Amino acid sequence: MQKIIRIGTRESELALWQANKVRKELAVLGYESVLVPIKSMGDIVLDKPLYELGITGVFTKNLDVALLNGDIDIAVHSLKDVPTALPEGIVQAAVLKRANYSDILVLKDTEEFFGQPEAIIATGSIRRKAMWLNRYPTHTVVPLRGNVNTRLEKVEENDWDGAVFAAAGLERIGKRPGGAVNLPWMIPAPAQGAIMIAALEKDDYTIDACEQLNHPDTKICVGIEREFLRLLEGGCSAPIGALAYIDDKTEEINFKGVLLKTDGSKKISVAKTAKVGSHEYLAKDCVDYILNRGGRELMIEDGEVAVAKHAIYSTKKLSEAQKKTVDNSIGIKDSDFIKIRFNRMPAKVMKKQHENVVITSQNGVEAILNSFTKNEINFKNIFCVGRRTKKLIESRIGKVAHVAKNAIKLAEYIAKETDIKTVSYFSSDLRLDILPTYLQENNVAVNEIEAYKTMLSSVKIAASVSGVLFYSPSGIESYLKDNNTDKIAFCIGETTAVEARKHFDEVQVANMPDVDSVLALINAHYIKE
Repeated sequence: MQKIIRIGTRESELALWQANKVRKELAVLGYESVLVPIKSMGDIVLDKPLYELGITGVFTKNLDVALLNGDIDIAVHSLKDVPTALPEGIVQAAVLKRANYSDILVLKDTEEFFGQPEAIIATGSIRRKAMWLNRYPTHTVVPLRGNVNTRLEKVEENDWDGAVFAAAGLERIGKRPGGAVNLPWMIPAPAQGAIMIAALEKDDYTIDACEQLNHPDTKICVGIEREFLRLLEGGCSAPIGALAYIDDKTEEINFKGVLLKTDGSKKISVAKTAKVGSHEYLAKDCVDYILNRGGRELMIEDGEVAVAKHAIYSTKKLSEAQKKTVDNSIGIKDSDFIKIRFNRMPAKVMKKQHENVVITSQNGVEAILNSFTKNEINFKNIFCVGRRTKKLIESRIGKVAHVAKNAIKLAEYIAKETDIKTVSYFSSDLRLDILPTYLQENNVAVNEIEAYKTMLSSVKIAASVSGVLFYSPSGIESYLKDNNTDKIAFCIGETTAVEARKHFDEVQVANMPDVDSVLALINAHYIKE
């Protein structure tokens, strides 16, 4: 019997409209589903602006809990409400085609107030408040909460000149007033106008169903916007706007972003373009532009960065969820000390049959796809490391013959459980010797193909930092380019620790080789002091 997909949704008219849209699109594909309404904290607490609630994902948290508890199979969200770091076990299953991403002003009476120094505008968004005050500094902005219908009623009931809404929300339920004014100068929230479907990572049936609803161009654009938000370390408490869209004529992605002070008195803007397919660093480049022009100082001035008792630095970007596991007495900053650049592999690489292929990372998959289309790739048996790498391969290239948890497990399987004598290994220029060495010692020839380069990208860190988190020997090499060794080296595993001990007086190693264990190590060290 076919599974009935349970769709979790908030109870507002707009949320139910969005959930019903997903239900109808699944029905077209032949999937049966049912709606399961669930209240959210954002629906219950209506007397405070969102940024004062102090909770990440006020509109999504209860749906996340319902997903993890097995009460629903998917959750349907306005993507702009979803934190950039999803809870462990939950994944983005699909993003539907984006609707109108603009902000609009719903007027109480007329537009005459625009030419006057005094006016009252309502919004519950700190971004909209900051952008409005930046443009109209003498106006007053008051808080406005509630679902779409409640907010429209409040506009009628109060002595305001207008209120700012997302156009998509009003248009979806047919309640955009005829006199509403477009605000093209207001850069929208990242992913505004997009509907996202979340599912459990382990639920392959539901993910396979939802992935068919995915709109590729929307996924690319909102992905860039949300990466911009994540890298700026923003959320509901930071005035950040971002918009990416694809120009079909030039096949270019146009991006513009903004960071503001909460009172609108300062603004840093950025606009850049990148070709579709070559946009991997677009968000990062735009964030660097803003930070290099005083963005960090603006956020500190605005009270967004707290003062902590201890300062540590991670040589790898961490998710917001991971940062929240660090004790409040510890201030953590992060940057990617290692960056990836894909090689342009010559056509001759694919002219011969690759009987047995080894890929040990998602970077390897993306590097291959950067040089060749799926039809050009000539692989027979694919062996990989990691479930996510397997999923990426099977969605973009072809069937995986075997997946292992790590490189040595994969090498052992190939050497002991198969009759394979030669493999093609698509790797980085910097990689551990474990897999090729083990295979060669067991009479399996390794044809290495350099698919991408691992670039050292060191950052000069402050003298006040007492501990540094390392995840690979190459991360240590990168760090040493611009920094000294008078810190504690917290290492993800023994291989990294061996390299660290050559340079640092104090080295600590996590119990398990994963990021969460390194962060737990940090907590254990500093909290006991």
